[in-house]
Amino acid sequence: MGGLLLAGCRTDSPSGPGHKGQAPRTSSEDDSPEALERRSEAHARYATAVSYDWNEEPEEAAAEYYKAALADPTNESLVLEVSQRLVQLRQNEKAAEVLSNATCMARASGILFAQLGRVYALLGKKDLAVEANRMAIKKMPRSMVGYRNLAQIHFQNSQYEEGLKVLDQAAKQSNPDANYLIELAELYTGFIRPGAAPAAKERALESYHRAAKLNPTNAFLIQKLADGFAVVGEPDRAAELYLKLLERIPSWPGLREKLAELYLRQQDRKKAAEQLEAIIRNNPTHVQAYYLLGSIAFEDENPKQAAEYFAKAMLLNPNFEPVYYDLAGAQINLNKPYEALATLDKARTKFQQRFVSEFYTAMAYTRLKDYTNALKHLTAAEVIARATETNRLNQRFYYQLAAACERNQKYDEAEMHFRKCLELSPDFSEAMNYLGYMWADRGTNLTEAHALIEKAVKLEPKNPAYLDSLGWVLYKLNKPKEALPWLLKSIEHSEEPDATLYDHLGDIYTALQQPDKARAAWRKALSVEPSEQIQKKLGATTTSENSPR
Repeated sequence: MGGLLLAGCRTDSPSGPGHKGQAPRTSSEDDSPEALERRSEAHARYATAVSYDWNEEPEEAAAEYYKAALADPTNESLVLEVSQRLVQLRQNEKAAEVLSNATCMARASGILFAQLGRVYALLGKKDLAVEANRMAIKKMPRSMVGYRNLAQIHFQNSQYEEGLKVLDQAAKQSNPDANYLIELAELYTGFIRPGAAPAAKERALESYHRAAKLNPTNAFLIQKLADGFAVVGEPDRAAELYLKLLERIPSWPGLREKLAELYLRQQDRKKAAEQLEAIIRNNPTHVQAYYLLGSIAFEDENPKQAAEYFAKAMLLNPNFEPVYYDLAGAQINLNKPYEALATLDKARTKFQQRFVSEFYTAMAYTRLKDYTNALKHLTAAEVIARATETNRLNQRFYYQLAAACERNQKYDEAEMHFRKCLELSPDFSEAMNYLGYMWADRGTNLTEAHALIEKAVKLEPKNPAYLDSLGWVLYKLNKPKEALPWLLKSIEHSEEPDATLYDHLGDIYTALQQPDKARAAWRKALSVEPSEQIQKKLGATTTSENSPR
């Protein structure tokens, strides 16, 4: 069972490069009697090892391979194969022994030293590993294997500058081919760390550009080059190479997925969607493509199309949990709360209770104006998040929780959650306005309410809801003259007539003793939305106007 070797070499299986029970040979032979005897023993040991292999006795086979390699250390192919087998069986000391014997031979190659360096590293013998890899580099300076091993040793020991020096030495080799340069760039990429100097990234890019100038024609190399440009921050170059490959080999597996991912990272949803749609044309059962298309449609504020894609993904893979919640979210945005609740019920039958399922259930009940159930599920979501996903408890969550409390007339709890929301996000204007309006409407904390709403208006000076709130809190502070301009601005900036705004305007005109304007405002409110309370106000002012003085 031949193991993989360094530098991409491989032995054959099950009998290795020497066929029919014959041990592998190197090109140079020592024909002395002693050498012939050693080779004979090695052949015999090798044949025995092969028979153990055939009988699926790996430990016994490894023991014979080990003895074969010790018998003939000049046979590099045998030594490399045996050392790899021993490493796979975690017999690293024995692997080091056969390699050490082999590297003592006069014509020992660089690949033997590289393999020895790798085994020493596995054994934690850093100094010996460094020495062996340096010898590998000396013997084969145009092979990346020694540089790679040595750089990785430094990286694993947090010696980043030393590791970069090794790669810089590799970069100085003259006339390297594209494969060499791409592997070098990949090694530089491994040294890119947050907060570190940009040297590793710059050198990786330089190596990728050097490789690109060589115009490699091998498709695998082109893909590796594109992958590299994507990783180190040149997505346009990466996309160019992926597209070049697609022109040559339209059916190349995974390329469109890579392109779609690249475009999504660039926030180019249109191009990402084009690739995902092409994937579906070629493979109509590609779940991830449908799911990503649904996500793109949702971000593009097309919940109908998003729901269709999510539903298709869920149909193709009913065990794909995230799609249930995304489908429910799209259904809520389509104002189909009952469908969303049905989707979430399906999720509950298949998966454990989660924050997201409880949260979306609460949002669906909110759409139904069933605030009791909305609060119940938001409370359950909070309990789950405190135990498993505390990052979910952000300002948006507490805003929804506070709003649900307010609608259930739990004003103290609403205030607490709004304050938590503003603690997490001090410039969250929606929370400022909601809390301020809640206080203003109830006639409490008016000074603080005014300050909060005023700050919200400064952040969004054309928001009609905030302008209305500012006018309303001034009215509650018994300042109707100051309140009036804000209500008029609110109505001016509203896209559609709002009954609440005209109701407030009528109250302010009444405080300003302008009954005709008050009645006109209330009539406008009633034309937008019938209200028994506003009708009573209108009736009262009309009666008062017509009563004898």
